[in-house]
Amino acid sequence: MKVAIASDDGKNISQHFGRAAYYIVYTIENDKVVSKEVREKVGHHSFIEAPGSHSCHDHGGEHGMDAESQNKHVSMLSAAEDCNYIVAGHMGGGAYHSMVNQGIEPLLTDVKDADQVVKAIVEDRFQNEIDRLH
Repeated sequence: MKVAIASDDGKNISQHFGRAAYYIVYTIENDKVVSKEVREKVGHHSFIEAPGSHSCHDHGGEHGMDAESQNKHVSMLSAAEDCNYIVAGHMGGGAYHSMVNQGIEPLLTDVKDADQVVKAIVEDRFQNEIDRLH
């Protein structure tokens, strides 16, 4: 099993999936972490838009659900496509649905410490805080 933690600094859990610059990827075998690596992640900072442009909003529907946003989410997921889970503090509905469509389970938490969250996942004590979805 692999768990990707969205991170701003390569150490702690990012409060917003889309803004995170890194993934901390944990490989777990037999309920033990066997490797941990930091991978660069495509984020909002990677997409330059014209001033006043809000392409991540489909004004006729839910935030982040338009085709352009979905393509951006797929790019954001590329460095973690081999992972079973992605953990972040918050994320939008579009990113959440993109993960589910890619076969990755999104997990949300208010815990900042990545190691602590991975331990909770391994021990089957993690509580997904779905109310942190926006």
